[in-house]
Amino acid sequence: MDQKLQITVSPHIRSSVTTGGIMLDVVIALLPALAAAVWLFGARALYITAICVLACVLSELIFQLITKRTPSIGDLSAVVTGMLLAFNLPVSIPEWQAIVGSVVAIVIVKQLFGGIGCNFANPAITARIVLLLSFSQSMTYWTKPAGFSSGDLISSATPLALAAEGTEKLPSLFDLVLGKHAGCMGETCALALLIGGVYLLIRRVITWHTPVAFIGTVFLISFFAGDFSLETALYQILSGGLMLGAFFMATDYATSPPTGRGKLLFGIGCGVITAAIRLWGTYPEGVSFAILLMNILTPYITKLCARKVFGAVRVEKVQKT
Repeated sequence: MDQKLQITVSPHIRSSVTTGGIMLDVVIALLPALAAAVWLFGARALYITAICVLACVLSELIFQLITKRTPSIGDLSAVVTGMLLAFNLPVSIPEWQAIVGSVVAIVIVKQLFGGIGCNFANPAITARIVLLLSFSQSMTYWTKPAGFSSGDLISSATPLALAAEGTEKLPSLFDLVLGKHAGCMGETCALALLIGGVYLLIRRVITWHTPVAFIGTVFLISFFAGDFSLETALYQILSGGLMLGAFFMATDYATSPPTGRGKLLFGIGCGVITAAIRLWGTYPEGVSFAILLMNILTPYITKLCARKVFGAVRVEKVQKT
């Protein structure tokens, strides 16, 4: 039998999972939140989302053509970035500011660092913070639905801002679950975000480690800091961008640790920073800053929680022998 040994380079394990497939699952998981945003804030929510997605896709395509890179818009990562950025914006944001944020997310945060998988921080989170610091007035002008059957919008403060002011005019927990309150258009409906998060878990796009650690840490700190009030703790996890951040942005492959222990540590760190800013800081929301700071620490967490290769020996021991 005359057979030749075939030698190929690694990896030797093949998988049907592709970047495009993963990103498509994320888009599907975001659809309930998008539907809720349109239901609550009207057609402008869909309009702003479309602007961000289109600006992200075009920014990526134009940059790659200028730099003579192979276009990668087919992997849908730019679409996901555009949707996440839109969900982190007030529905009243001017169109040109949404476009500026999209360019920052794709060109500065993603492409200048090498493209997908090479960025050090989540593009949508970083762009939101840039917009917040650059256009604070429009980024903190909140509107809320006048009612589920009405498309009218009225100016209002977010639940976290109301809680920080000590006012008694807080929305009910039921309103927080359904999203009937002011806030960024994609973060208000906790139920829709939870549905999307469960979908990602079922599809094994994400694992439970980071979302559970993130949300659980905020819950525990809020419970003990709020005089052991269950309502206060639930209020904190259902308000702001915690659900959106925990399920969709803190779980980003490129900017979070790859191991289970690393993900737990990453989620706990996000939760501690978020709770600290919300409860004792001057800014009512802390999810974006928490995720960005933990993104910067990801290489150190990855090194700390790296698995030991079976049979591996420390270099120091090898040198001594």
